[in-house]
Amino acid sequence: MWRRANLGRAFGWLWAAYAVSAYGTGLGFGAFSVVAITVLNASSAEVAALSASGLAIGALLAVPLGPWMEFRTKRPVMIATDLIRFAAMASIPLAYCLGALSFAQLLVVAIVTAAAKIAFTAASGAYLKTIVPADGLLVATSRFESTTWSATVIGPPVGGAAIGLLGPVTTVVVDAVSYLLSALGIAAIREAEQPPQPRTAPTRRWSDIAEGWRYILTNHTLRRFFVNTMLVNGLIMAAEPLLSVLMLAHLGFPVWEYGLAFAVPCIGGLIGSRLARRVAARFGESTVLRVFGTLRACWPLGLAFVQPGPIGLVTVMITEFGLIICASIFSPVLVTYRLNNTAADRQARVLAAWSITTSISIAAITVLWGLLAQLTSPRAAIALAGVLLLGTPFLLPRHVATPESTGLIPSNEEPVRSGDV
Repeated sequence: MWRRANLGRAFGWLWAAYAVSAYGTGLGFGAFSVVAITVLNASSAEVAALSASGLAIGALLAVPLGPWMEFRTKRPVMIATDLIRFAAMASIPLAYCLGALSFAQLLVVAIVTAAAKIAFTAASGAYLKTIVPADGLLVATSRFESTTWSATVIGPPVGGAAIGLLGPVTTVVVDAVSYLLSALGIAAIREAEQPPQPRTAPTRRWSDIAEGWRYILTNHTLRRFFVNTMLVNGLIMAAEPLLSVLMLAHLGFPVWEYGLAFAVPCIGGLIGSRLARRVAARFGESTVLRVFGTLRACWPLGLAFVQPGPIGLVTVMITEFGLIICASIFSPVLVTYRLNNTAADRQARVLAAWSITTSISIAAITVLWGLLAQLTSPRAAIALAGVLLLGTPFLLPRHVATPESTGLIPSNEEPVRSGDV
């Protein structure tokens, strides 16, 4: 018999808030680029700058937020960042209706929302650990992962149809409202939040800012996961826009086939995230992190061999499906391991440092690979990213603490059904 996990009312509200904002983000996927191109006639360079600058500058602005959040209650921070994102996103359709929308405004909104997202992620991760017991964390993170992928499957196609029927800023409105609903969901949590750890040392601004990175880099296992994740995410994301150019401009795929090539494989994210708890229970946390951390790096090289026609479409789907299912099993297990192996008074700073570095590395590698593709070709740049990814498993730690030692899967409890995750 498998036991259904009950994570409590507070988690239920937090999950509901996350779900509504995830679906809003899914519906609004690519909306900034669509608005920039169709409304402001932005060039491809401007669209790339919009994406990269939002990530990089938003991450830099988020640097001091980690130590600021560490010794404060997390729910007010989460509500405030949701309201900030609502106000920023809502300014776009308002300016559009007034005929005052500009590229500079899009850039500012992208930066503000990126910084707010990092702050929300850090605060919600630290808060999650206070409302869910250690043996329930993998169930909780798997549910978040599953929600993300379901929103990715459903959101972009529906959002694209909505833009076609109702105009370019339609999904921006929906995304903005989703943050407002998320804030209301978090505000509906009635359980008192555990007070944060009291500050035992005097405030040292620069030392506090660097504490998240210091904690990661002085922990051998976290450091190796940190570097591995930074490079894997950066190389995978850097290849995505190049694959778009290769498929649409060089190989002549119609737009609907291109969308289908990326929507269908996201079903793998639903499957992987729902299996993560069961796989970890059966094979152990250490094995899952090493095996699926390796497998997720082996798939992207296949994208360099995409050809025109149905065979090429199937190649992309199979490659993306394999990548996504491996990543969606690996990710919630890694998140759980990180939460269980970070001191309570370092959670917000560690999560903020992790998110900031990942965002900056993705932005930097994306720009670098764009230049590389300009000098060579999109296919060559995708191939190089795939080859480099094959080396990233060597950065994974050789040994990871067992599930029992982290409290992940207590030996006296039955595992949870994958269908309950």
